[in-house]
Amino acid sequence: MRLGLELKHYFYNAFRELFVHHHGSLEFRARIFALLLSSYDTIYDEYYDKLREITLKIYENDEDRANLLVLLTSEFVQKIKNATISQDELIATINKEIRVAPRFAKKIDIEPLKTLAFLSHDRDTNDYQNRILEFLESLKDEMLHTNKDKIEKDELEAKKA
Repeated sequence: MRLGLELKHYFYNAFRELFVHHHGSLEFRARIFALLLSSYDTIYDEYYDKLREITLKIYENDEDRANLLVLLTSEFVQKIKNATISQDELIATINKEIRVAPRFAKKIDIEPLKTLAFLSHDRDTNDYQNRILEFLESLKDEMLHTNKDKIEKDELEAKKA
């Protein structure tokens, strides 16, 4: 069974842009979740279980899409832990993506993010996560406020695609 999941994951990764509907949106969400999760010194399986619960709610029990979001999030977390990318680079990418596609601001839902934050008893980690949440909330508010017309236009084009 595990081998089947790994093959499916490999297939999705190899051809993500071709076969995964709205892969950009999925990757954007994965980056946001990874930003929070990567702030923990140790990431326990329960954290990913909690993430899976959140993704199932986001995608209305579409298990394939929810699992793919968890896998993508895990990939980004691993890249940060392995120092392939930094949290600052991830923040810059999120900032860049949302300015290119302001409709992604609607993908930032703070309440589910809060369920992934503050799982640690480390004060520094909690303070850092709080700053991440504040940054994401202000970025969302800014984009929704300043780009209302562009968001509506982009959403209409996305529905046509």
